[in-house]
Parts: sequence; C-alpha cells; structure tokens
Amino acid sequence: MPLAKPLVVTAGEPAGVGPELCSLLAETPFVSDIVVVGDAALLDPRLQILNTPFPAPVIPGKPDPANAKVLLDGLKMATMGCMEGRYAGLVTAPIAKSVIAASGVRFTGHTEFLAELTGVDLPVMLLVAGNLRVALASTHLPLREVPDFITRDRLTRVLQILHDDLQAKFGIEEPEIVVCGLNPHAGEGGLLGEEDDAVIAPVIANLSRKGMRVRGPLPADTAFTPNAGHKDAVLAMYHDQGLPVLKYAGFGHAVNVTLGLPIIRTSVDHGTAFDIAGTGKADPGSLIAAIELAMHLARTTG
Repeated sequence: MPLAKPLVVTAGEPAGVGPELCSLLAETPFVSDIVVVGDAALLDPRLQILNTPFPAPVIPGKPDPANAKVLLDGLKMATMGCMEGRYAGLVTAPIAKSVIAASGVRFTGHTEFLAELTGVDLPVMLLVAGNLRVALASTHLPLREVPDFITRDRLTRVLQILHDDLQAKFGIEEPEIVVCGLNPHAGEGGLLGEEDDAVIAPVIANLSRKGMRVRGPLPADTAFTPNAGHKDAVLAMYHDQGLPVLKYAGFGHAVNVTLGLPIIRTSVDHGTAFDIAGTGKADPGSLIAAIELAMHLARTTG
C-alpha cells in the first residue's frame, strides 16, 4: 500500500556508490514512494529527483571536498522537509566523514548532524538486522574516552530513548532490553573495572524498579547468544562492541536507525565503497532494507 507521503532519500557522497544505489531504486516497486535528493546528472531520470548539482566534477572513487557544502545542503533540505511534514521519513545513502572534514566543516557523522538540525541533544544509534536490534550507548568516540562518557545520567537517558522508540516507532508494547557490560566479564565484580558495578548496574536496577524490562550488565561476549535470552534489543556500550556482531549477522542487509529524533531516519549499514564506485558492482540490499524499514516505521507511527 502506498504511503500517504513519500520518503526522502539522500544520494550521499557523489563519488561513492550512493548515486548508483539510488538509481537502482528506479526498478523497485516503491519507486513512486520516494523522492531522491542528489545531482540529477548522476541519477536515473525515472526517479523523482530534487536536483542539487555539484560544483566540482564527480569522478567515481575520487571524492572532492569542494562538493561537501552542496551535499550537506541537500541533507538539510531533506531533513527540514521531514520536520515540516512533507515527507514521511528520511533514508540516507553513505557519506565520507573525512571528505566533509577536509572541506573545513567539523563533522562526526550523520547521526550527530541530524541531531543538531532537529534540536536533539542525545540521539541513539540502533542497527537492525532481521530480528536482531543493537543500540549504542556511545557512537563515534575514541575508545579511551568511552568510560568517562557513559555516566549514570546519560545511560539512563539512552535506555529511556531506546525503550520509548521501540514502543512508539517499532510498535513493541513492552520492550525487553539486554545491556552489555563495559569491561570484560562485565567487570568480574570489580576485578576488571569498576564501571559495571558503579554505573551500569545501578541504572538498570533503578529502571527495573520503575517497570522497564531491562537486564544486565551482561558480559558482551555472551549477551548476544541465545542463552542470554534477549528479545527486542541489546544495548552495547561502544561502537565496536555491538556492531561487529550485528554486521556479521546481516551485513549488506542491515539498517541503521537514529532514535530520539522527531523524524524517522534510516540508513545503510555500509560506507561509500570508493573502491567499487562506478563499476556496477554495488549491492542495493541495505538501501532497499532501509527504505522498507522506514516505510514500516512510517506506517506504525501513523
């Protein structure tokens, strides 16, 4: 069934696989439900396109920082279209953080950029592969900064956002969440680190008393196993604690969802793939999955 309003899809870094992936959407049954933001010269003309031509020549595999401003302007246009109710949700193809940074713009990723645009101070990254959902307590942060970053207050807010969006956007009435420990063996009673007992466990106990179905901290090396009994989501403490498991389970078909935003936003689970850009080898599986999930979330939220 067609959406009441279309999704808006940003084609991403022009020298990467994004424009090619978006062009392949012209062959999908939901082509009439999407509007693509990008340079029309790089996209299939059968798509509905909001044209944002790039000032510098686009050469596959060779990104030019001179195109970064137009790329970000297109992302802003798409986001504000969602905020203003013109689009049902936002789906993003990959960008290259280093290329944008080379243009002189301070940029740490889609998640943080969209949060700033929408006035949100704490976005939460969730990766979805089939029935496996993995959220992150911290995102693009150097590993040495993670322990100080995860405070009781921040962890409480992250878990509340995860719980609320599993209800509101995924339609899960009583979400069950498993929380990973920060240290090996969840700290081993303080032997391998104090954060699990001093920070994570009290937050879980407090939220459990308030009725949230949350368990942990569990050792990350077992939190994803069937014996852990996770059902609706796992919260990992840092990027490379949770995402290797998720991407092993569903790489190429997984979806990145930003929780805590006032809009629906999904994205692919891969990067710009400069090495295969322009070769015809790009697989649209993750982009298609991102669009399908965004459509499902749009229907769930009404």
